[in-house]
Formats: sequence, C-alpha cells, structure tokens
Amino acid sequence: MKWRTILSSKTMGDDEEVKVFGMWASPYSRRVELALKLKGIPYEYIEEDLSNKSALLIQHNPVHQKIPVLVHNGKSIPESLVILEYIDETWRNNPILLSQDPYDRAMARFWAKFIDEKILSTTRKVSFTTGKEQEHAIEEVTEQLKLLETEVKGKAYFGGEGIGYVDIVANFLVFWFGNLQEALGINIFSQHKFPFIFEWIQKQLKIDMVDECRIPKDKHLTYIQTRLAAFKSASK
Repeated sequence: MKWRTILSSKTMGDDEEVKVFGMWASPYSRRVELALKLKGIPYEYIEEDLSNKSALLIQHNPVHQKIPVLVHNGKSIPESLVILEYIDETWRNNPILLSQDPYDRAMARFWAKFIDEKILSTTRKVSFTTGKEQEHAIEEVTEQLKLLETEVKGKAYFGGEGIGYVDIVANFLVFWFGNLQEALGINIFSQHKFPFIFEWIQKQLKIDMVDECRIPKDKHLTYIQTRLAAFKSASK
C-alpha cells in the first residue's frame, strides 16, 4: 500500500525519498504515518509480515529488527519516538510537534515515554494474562490512564492549542484501545471514566489525517482474537 500527496518545494525537495516500514495494526507504526500526513510529507508505505520479516527490514534495523523504520534518502531511523522527533526536526513546516521551550519539550518526552513504557506495556499484560494477574493489570492501567486524564484536563491538546508530539503518541486511544478492549470483553476505557480524554478524542476525530490512520475495526478485531487464540493454545 502506498500513500502519495503533492507538496511545494518549500516543504520537501523533489528528489527526497521517504519510506515507512510498518504493520497495519501497530500503534507505533500508525503514529509515524500520522506525523508524516500532518506534515504533508509524501511517503511509500511498506507493509511487513512480522512472522516473516523481510531482508530489507532487517537491513534497515539490524539492532532490533522491528517496525516502524523510517528511511529518508537511504538513511534509516528506527524507533517510533525517535522517528517523530526526526520528522519534526527535518520538516519544520506546521504543525510543529515539539515546543522550542526546553521545559515543554522535556515534559512532552516524559509523557511520551510514560505512554510507551507504562500504559502500552501494561495493556500488553492485560491482553496476555488471565485471572488475578489480569485483574491486577487492569487496575494498573486504569491508574495510569487516570494520570493521563489529569494531564489533558483543561487543554485542547496535550501540548496546548494544536496537535503535537504527545497527541500523536497517545493516538492509539482514538481507535486501537477501544478495539482491543472490545475483543477482550473488558471495559477499562469509557467516556464516563475518562471524560477529558474522550473530549480530546473528539477533537482528534475532527482532523482528517487522524481519520486516514483509522485501523479497520473488523479486521483489527479478527486480528486480535486470532492472536489471543494462538496465545491460549500455546499456553496449554
């Protein structure tokens, strides 16, 4: 699958080449695509089969051999958070994702790291555990989401008045998280529990590029259920 748009030379040189190695259901991959779309950067998307990784992916990310990888004019950049900063520093057109203020930049990085290392990490525990262990993981991720709820309270976006770095990192809450909890048959995340995050989600949904990064729900549910069934079978 490829996505193309036309840009002025002020935004991107005619001879620039941008590729994204990703996987359609990965929130890490989707955030890279969203950043490029917001910046108006044309790119070639290369879908990876994570059960049979391509030689090109391993060539471009020999250390972790994971998606996403951004390739810009032959140079490879792995790790989604690193890629987002690279995109923002390379293409300085709006939206500017990270503030120029050192404190604001530091706090944006803090919350992005919190989302990846706490919320998404704990969400994986919820997905692949059962019984008391799963109950504990649900309680843990609920408390983590409460902290994120407090951070966005009273703000249009995490970084202020426009979509930015943390909003892109937290974008998994717009589509991905709801699909996951539906597939799992649990109710962690609702408008009643997290009204300020859901207000933020409604603002996100008004952005065309966010909708373009929507994960197909039925396909995603099937994918999650297949993975869960494989996990349960392997655990017997």
